[in-house]
Amino acid sequence: MGRSEQAISSFSDAVIYWFRQNFGKIILIIVVAVCAALISKIVAAAMRRALERTNLPSASIFVNIVRALIWIFAAATVLQPVFGINPSTVVAALGVSGLALSFGLKDTIANIVGGFGLMVSKVVQPGDIITIQGTTGTVRDVTWRHTIVIDRTGNQLLIPNSILNTTALEKITEAGEAATTVPFTLRGDADIAKSSRSIAQVVAQATKGMAMPANPPIVQLQGFTPYGIKGQVVMFAKQGVIAADMQDAATRALAGQDYLVQEAELQTKDIEH
Repeated sequence: MGRSEQAISSFSDAVIYWFRQNFGKIILIIVVAVCAALISKIVAAAMRRALERTNLPSASIFVNIVRALIWIFAAATVLQPVFGINPSTVVAALGVSGLALSFGLKDTIANIVGGFGLMVSKVVQPGDIITIQGTTGTVRDVTWRHTIVIDRTGNQLLIPNSILNTTALEKITEAGEAATTVPFTLRGDADIAKSSRSIAQVVAQATKGMAMPANPPIVQLQGFTPYGIKGQVVMFAKQGVIAADMQDAATRALAGQDYLVQEAELQTKDIEH
């Protein structure tokens, strides 16, 4: 038998011996891991159903915290019999090194604490429409690190919980978030009431299928200018509609209306002056 064959045989014997010596420990790790995975899955599903039936916010941060505790308990269960490590020793070691670890994970800790505080105080909940630092969208979920916000174009924004917890944010209604405007100038000699009704009807017809059924266009008159009466029509786009498309449809519908001062005429007057 050559040296290479002897080396392979010795290695195989060593592997078999190791497995024989640690077979019970391997089985224990597998059993604990499988049980932890099953318990974690069952508890997570039960918590999601329970949160949906209560007035507590249903967010993954609560589920993730419980799942983390389950896996920590599972790891503590196998430390002594498998690795010969007393769990209390690990706790003590973590306590000694906790200060240094907290400095390295200060952002993560701030996000966890911030997210938990937001959910418990119900400042932000899934389904809320918020505006923060110029960004508006619907809150989909609050995880242990960040809050997931979906804007009207479908883009997914990940905002760290620590920022949400320290920055002023605005909670708005669905209609307020969907509002978009188109300005106009009404001729000075036009019938204000009749023209306003006509503008609302024209815009409603042009944006049919894009607007919220329960929120028709609103005509607002804002004041007088040298060219006529300045105003705007407020429209409410339904979910999935881009505001720019709605504005374009309304602008095209209003173009050519004889009771409005058209943009081309305004530009001509500006050039003449």
